Amino acid sequence: MRTMPAVLVVEDESAIAELIAVNLRHNGFRPRWAMDSDSAQREIDAGVPDLILLDWMLPGESGLTLAKRWRADSRTKDVPIIMLTARRNCWLVCALF
Repeated sequence: MRTMPAVLVVEDESAIAELIAVNLRHNGFRPRWAMDSDSAQREIDAGVPDLILLDWMLPGESGLTLAKRWRADSRTKDVPIIMLTARRNCWLVCALF
C-alpha cells in the first residue's frame, strides 16, 4: 500500500481549510491543518510534510515570515510551499521566492 503524501494546510479560516482538506483527501493526499503560526510550527516539529499550503495573512506571524523561517531550516528547506492569499497584489509573493 502506498503512503498518502502529507500536506500541511496553514489557514486561519476554518471553512476554507476544510474545503481544501476535502479536496486533498479526495485526490489521495493526507491533509494536516494548522490555524496560526504557532500551531503550524508545532505541526512541522511533529513531522515534515511533503507539501505546505500556506496562507499569507495569519494571526501571529505572517505566512511570509513562516516561509522564510522554513526555507532557512535544513529540515524544511526543500519542502514545496504554495502561498495562498486573497490579496490583490499577489505578484509580491513571487518576487520574494
